Amino acid sequence: MAQFDTTHWSLVLRARSGTEQRAALESLCRTYRPPVLAYIRGRGYSSDTAEDLAQTFFTRFLELAWHANADPARGRFRAFLLTALKRFLINADVGDQTLKRGGGVHFEPLLTENGDNLRAASSEASPEAAFERSWAIAVLDAALARLRSEAEQGGRLEWFEQLQEFLIERPDEDDYARAAAALNVRRNTLAVAVHRLRHRLRELVREELMQTTNGGEDLESEMLELRKALGVAMQ
Repeated sequence: MAQFDTTHWSLVLRARSGTEQRAALESLCRTYRPPVLAYIRGRGYSSDTAEDLAQTFFTRFLELAWHANADPARGRFRAFLLTALKRFLINADVGDQTLKRGGGVHFEPLLTENGDNLRAASSEASPEAAFERSWAIAVLDAALARLRSEAEQGGRLEWFEQLQEFLIERPDEDDYARAAAALNVRRNTLAVAVHRLRHRLRELVREELMQTTNGGEDLESEMLELRKALGVAMQ
């Protein structure tokens, strides 16, 4: 499973100095590729053209140092990126300016089985909604990947694999019974394990959101936006 790279605001600012610049910015581009691609597709571009435009956007983002205009004191990196993307598409001439796919950088998509299910159920009404939903799924992907890693390190990977489907929305009694039988534990024991995993997942989601926010009210606002975009309570 692809991992969500560290993208703290401090990393964005550190990239301006030239030290670690390429690695830092490629990390950001890799992280935000899914929502950028979702927005471009939502604007009506074909899949191939959207791929080319996304690659062009990130290549220019890297080469022209658009990140130098980002300011942590002015809000969230996500909003800054969406504004830059809108300006890019206004000025882009698909026939003349789209770079060949690649641009010297390869961005792997961030996907989880859960994320795929959420994408399949998606029915965005606008490109902005597509961007927001894809961003939320990428954050959730990251948190789930970290939770899985923690379970594996703790010798409880089998538990995670059985219970991960219960972490976003509450299961019914038949689902609990099936999982309890698979793990050979009592139903109450299973319910406690699910509760703990949900709590840890919320913590990890918040940690991911803290990477490109200023904390405090900004973080709480992002958490609300994520819940809204996913259409789940995450409680």
